[in-house]
Parts: sequence; C-alpha cells; structure tokens
Amino acid sequence: MNTDRTLRTFTDFYVERGHHLITGSTLLPPPSDPVLFTTSGMHPLTPYLEGRPHPQGRRLVNVQRCLRTTDLEEVGDRTHLTVFEMLGSWSLGDYDHSRSLRWGHELLRDGFGIPQRHLYVTVFGGDDQVGPDTESLRTWEELGVPVEPTVEDNWWSNGPVGPCGPDSEIFVWTGDTPPRGTPTTDPRWVEVWNHVGMRYRRHEDGSLSPLTQRNIDTGMGLERLLTVLQGRDSVYETDLFEPWTRLLPRLWDLDEPSFRLVCDHLRSGIVVIGDGVRPSPTGRGYVLRRLVRRLLTTLWQQDRGRTLSDLPRELVEHTLDHFRLRGGTEPVLDVLLEEEGRFGKLLDRGHRVLSRPRYRGQLTEEDYHYLHDTHGLPRELVVSLRGLHG
Repeated sequence: MNTDRTLRTFTDFYVERGHHLITGSTLLPPPSDPVLFTTSGMHPLTPYLEGRPHPQGRRLVNVQRCLRTTDLEEVGDRTHLTVFEMLGSWSLGDYDHSRSLRWGHELLRDGFGIPQRHLYVTVFGGDDQVGPDTESLRTWEELGVPVEPTVEDNWWSNGPVGPCGPDSEIFVWTGDTPPRGTPTTDPRWVEVWNHVGMRYRRHEDGSLSPLTQRNIDTGMGLERLLTVLQGRDSVYETDLFEPWTRLLPRLWDLDEPSFRLVCDHLRSGIVVIGDGVRPSPTGRGYVLRRLVRRLLTTLWQQDRGRTLSDLPRELVEHTLDHFRLRGGTEPVLDVLLEEEGRFGKLLDRGHRVLSRPRYRGQLTEEDYHYLHDTHGLPRELVVSLRGLHG
C-alpha cells in the first residue's frame, strides 16, 4: 500500500458509494475566516455542515492539506507533523452514523486489508448534556469490533463554538505481539480514523442546540495511515518521505529528533510558500518565519556553515508535486534563502547584545521585555541564541 494506491483506494471507495470527489483546497481559509490556516478537512465545509446546500451534493469525499501549530513542540516524535493531509468523507444530512461506521469498517478490513482482530474503537459514553452514543455502540457490537466507551476523548468540535458531536475513534494494533489491552491502556493501539456524528452547535455560553441537519464528518490522517499500512515505526519511514530519508542524511549529519524536525519544518515551509505565504512579523507569515528559524536553529547548533542553498532541488519538487502546488522550485528556494540571510544577520546582532555581562546569567522577565522592545529580539529567539552560543 504505497501512497498513491492508498489515496486511490480511499477516494474510489466513496465515489463508488455516491460521493462526489471535491478538490482539497488551499491551506488559506477565506478572508472572512479568523483562523490563520485550514486545520482540518471539515474546516472549509463548515457552512455546508450548518445547512447551506453544497453545489456537488450531500455526499462528499476529499483529500485536504492542513496545518496545525498546536502540536509544534511534539514534532520530532513518531507521528506529529505540522503540515499533513486529511482523508475525509461527509454526509450533509444524508445517511446516518451507523452506515458511516459500517462503510469505515468495510474499507479498513477489505480495502486496506487490516485484520478484524487488529481493530478497536471508542465511543462517546455520555455526559451531563448528551447521553451515551448507543447507536454507535450497538453498530460496533454487531460488527464484532471491541468497543470502549469514553467521555472526553469522544466528543469532536473544530473550536469552542460551532458544529460538534459525538465521535467513534477507530484504532489499529501496531504491536509485535497479539493485540492486548484497550486504546486507553496500551499506546500500541494507534488511532487512525474518526467518525463524527455532527449533530449539534456549541454556543458561546457552552450550551448545545441541534443543527438543522444531522451530518457525518470523518477524518483520517494520510501519513499516520501509511505508517500502519506499511508497518513502519514512524511517519518518516513511509514511502511518502523516501526522498527525504534518502537525501537529507547525506547532506547533514543529524540525530533522529533533529532530522525529523528539519524534515518536517522544511517540508511544511515549502507547502506554505507554495500556497502564497511570505515571511512576515505577524499572522501567517510569522508562522512560516517561525518554522524556518526553528529548523535553522537546529541545523546551526552543530555547524553554522550549513545552508539551505545546498538543499537538493528534488526535495522541493517532490513536495510541490505531492501537494499539487504549481509555484515552481526556484521561487520557493529564493524565499527560504532570503529568510536564512535575514535570520543570520539577526543572530549576529543578537549574539553581540547577549554577550554583554548583563545577560550572561539567568534572564528575568524584565530582561526579555527589554530585549524585545529595544533590540527586536523576541523571547523564542533569545532562547535559541543562548542555546546556539551557550
């Protein structure tokens, strides 16, 4: 199950069941949306989940690129990525949750070849506002899949207000022993797919009201699914990252966490630039700037002579092609190199400031404020400088 076959298997399955394949949209939400980047497959579809008719019907499927900075500190582990792709399917007031779960079970077992004994699910166990999700519980029991009710982990929303509802999270066993325990007791059960019964709207006071239509929203991370299907220990070992694991170690000698961070941030930066964002002090541009500076900080901790000008063009081309971006390799590299030069100058100036006796010991909050307001050195950069220069 390589990347292309996995994508085709998913989209073909739903197209055969009456879903219209919609094009995964840009990382950039419309101007009226206060969110900086698209964070989930359902994000661009929010108006249609709330009742607006979709021009392509009530059954949809797509592959949506997403960016999340909430997990930025987790990047470097086995599963977290800044930019990733979400496989999604939707029923906009059409079929019920039970049908969605049955189709999901069929696709995982028959389409992707995951053994039944390697599946486990969790369902919403109820709280003081909404009762337990007995429909999902009964469906999974009929399918013969072990099920564990929980509360906090089985309610999905895209934010503090807006569409939300109970979900079923589907886990796959990844251990080298026969399956044991449950998803809440053994981390070798890895979540791969989330089926949400999008039935409610959360209001600012925390109350819930029914949506005008009962929707289904499913989301499955492509990279994590590939890890499971290809029997790998991390997303970086899948075929999707093959050019990176082949070329980057030849260029820079990095330990495993550093390699993963540099790989993720470079790949994410290429996608963000390809979507039209440029480095800036605020907003989307600052997210891009932060990604580039974090990867450069990691590269320069051992060797300040490392430069992104040595980056193989194949990595940029592979990333742009996979994410269906048409900007071209050289413009992306130009942006990266310009930001590298800007950051290098800022590091030199910051190092001169921080070499003063006043800043050699433990820094106070007053020191951080002064360095930012007077010298333009934000806290994150100061911490990076002290890490680089000791």
